[in-house]
Amino acid sequence: MADFVTWLNGIIWSPPLVILALAAGIYFSIMTRFLQLRHLRGMWDHLFTHDRSSQGLSSFQAFALAVSGRVGTGNIAGVATAIALGGPGALFWMWVIAFVGAGSAYVEATLAQIYKREIDGEFRGGPSYYIEHGLGVKWFAILFSVAMLLATGLFLPGVQANSIVAATETAFSIPPLWMGGVLAVLMALIIFGGVHRIGRTAQFIVPVMAVGYVLVALVVIAFHITEIPAIFSLIFRSAFAADATFGGLIGMAVSWGVKRGIYSNEAGQGTAPMAAATAVVDHPAKQGLVQAFSVYFDTWLVCSATGFMILMSGLYNVEIPGGGGYLVENLPGVEIGPGYTQSAVDSVMPGFGSAFVAIALFFFAFTTMMAYYYYAETNIAYLIKNPAVRKVAILATRFVFLGIIVYSSTRTAATAWAMGDVGVGLTAWLNFIAILLLRKPALECLKDYERQRAAGQEPVYSPTALGHHNATYWVELEASEADDTAVEEASAAG
Repeated sequence: MADFVTWLNGIIWSPPLVILALAAGIYFSIMTRFLQLRHLRGMWDHLFTHDRSSQGLSSFQAFALAVSGRVGTGNIAGVATAIALGGPGALFWMWVIAFVGAGSAYVEATLAQIYKREIDGEFRGGPSYYIEHGLGVKWFAILFSVAMLLATGLFLPGVQANSIVAATETAFSIPPLWMGGVLAVLMALIIFGGVHRIGRTAQFIVPVMAVGYVLVALVVIAFHITEIPAIFSLIFRSAFAADATFGGLIGMAVSWGVKRGIYSNEAGQGTAPMAAATAVVDHPAKQGLVQAFSVYFDTWLVCSATGFMILMSGLYNVEIPGGGGYLVENLPGVEIGPGYTQSAVDSVMPGFGSAFVAIALFFFAFTTMMAYYYYAETNIAYLIKNPAVRKVAILATRFVFLGIIVYSSTRTAATAWAMGDVGVGLTAWLNFIAILLLRKPALECLKDYERQRAAGQEPVYSPTALGHHNATYWVELEASEADDTAVEEASAAG
């Protein structure tokens, strides 16, 4: 099984996917005239709008739900993996894919808003919905939904659970199966409460965990403050094959930087749009900008914090491609993963690093599993149209998901990561193709948003004015508001 997963992972994550991710991000950045720079103020402003309803979440809750999926093991163990297999230059390519990926994140989130639907009293949306209703290719939508269900319901939770178990076993000697059981019980308390409980939990945990983690990282960095110029030099030299030690790793640096970048920030992967669709906003572009900002939050802030701690402490290994030894071996016998970050913190605060990283990883990965469950449920809602059958299927999905958490706690890290990469790569392939084909409505939304802002108006979306078909929720909302206006005018005239 492990050999097959490794082989499949190599096929899916071949150079064409790396090229596709970079090319799509660059294309969308150019087509939006680098909205990731021009609209930084708008991203921040729309993040804190408080509109919400029984159907959906506020922009910040939807942001927190998306960040829950983004900020996970990829920010701790994933960065360590990128450095171990691609050298310090991999961190630079993570930054690059985050910058250009913000353009992809805007497009997919905006499309999710345009084509979202209300199902069982809740907003649902994402790639399956915009593929069917935007592209009009239902078989493609079903294929994506099945792939996403496999990825978020089976493959990806294993990576998170496995990383939590590994870190807590190292720090507190807790048996893996016991930790898996605790995770399953805690997760059950949240996912059985539906999207609003998931959103409220994410809204509370995400800011606290991110701020706490970055503050500890700043302490570690402060102890190595004089090394900052040398570390930046190492990162850039390694990224462009100009370093004597890591010069031969440029291909691996790009590959692992992009792979771990997409795994962490999810730009273009197709998961975050499902969170974006839950937001209650009056223009799709607003949530598109908020989701673009979440890519920065994930990679430029949290991943960078991890990368700097590891590189500044010097406590990491870099493997020779294809095996056969190490270019750098400063942590003999330490498996690739959270152990690198734990060692980095311990180097400054002895005895604190293992426990702190284990706790941070617990919250990072736990909230990511929360988001993964919601994504799996969203695709069940898409695939099963009958309300009664759908209700039973969602209940069954919850129990299967909890079982996967317990099972994954006993798997090897290598298998867990490989299966996670298969899930990410498969959905990324399908979603990048979809958003490139369906780019027009998202780009039109941005122009419409900018036009209204330039005129001093609060942007409000009109699918009729833009000629967007099958934007059912928005068409019904527009008609309802028109009726309300007509009633008010008639009442005033009377």
